[in-house]
Amino acid sequence: MTTTTLPSATALPRERLAELVDALVAQGWYVGEAFIPAELCAELYQEVAAMADHQALEAAGIGRGPAHALRRDIRGDAIRWLDRESRARRHYLEAMGELQQELNRALFLGLFEYEAHFAHYPPGAFYRKHLDSFRGRANRVVSTVGYLNPDWPADAGGEIVIFDAIDPEREVSRVRPEAGTFACFLSDSVPHEVLPTRLPRASIAGWFRRNASLGGLVDPAH
Repeated sequence: MTTTTLPSATALPRERLAELVDALVAQGWYVGEAFIPAELCAELYQEVAAMADHQALEAAGIGRGPAHALRRDIRGDAIRWLDRESRARRHYLEAMGELQQELNRALFLGLFEYEAHFAHYPPGAFYRKHLDSFRGRANRVVSTVGYLNPDWPADAGGEIVIFDAIDPEREVSRVRPEAGTFACFLSDSVPHEVLPTRLPRASIAGWFRRNASLGGLVDPAH
């Protein structure tokens, strides 16, 4: 694997963080190109591509706890939860920690932690329209998607479609999954879907969460 020199500090630009916060307040979602450093995207892409080649990813399901099920008619990606075992993963999680602090400082969201996984969509895979959480039961508060594929062709599909929170049939943004692009939206109010991809598609999906503890259990299953 070719290694690149990553900066010692992830340090997302302050103006981009302010731009993201303003967009979340105004419309509930944000999309920024070249948000994630190119060197970091390249190293993360190498990692997830190697995992896919070595069948080190797991088929993604829907639902939680006893309701968890594999539904290829709903979603077709394979995942691996992000840990800190590589330098690139640590850098990405540090950048998200910086974003978490900014969201809490600016919006008083009380975000408790961040969880994320690699998501690899083989050709033909998609994810039907959905919400990442549900009002009144939400511990996922803000969703993120960081894209990793370099030089994504315009006709390769795989876009994430973001729909209006008030009118969920109205499309408000269609995002090409190009390396460095970063999408962020409110988990319980912004519907979204992933269109069928014609090429292998790699990203990191993540969620900032509140502590939804109950009876001494942190984040009990719904």
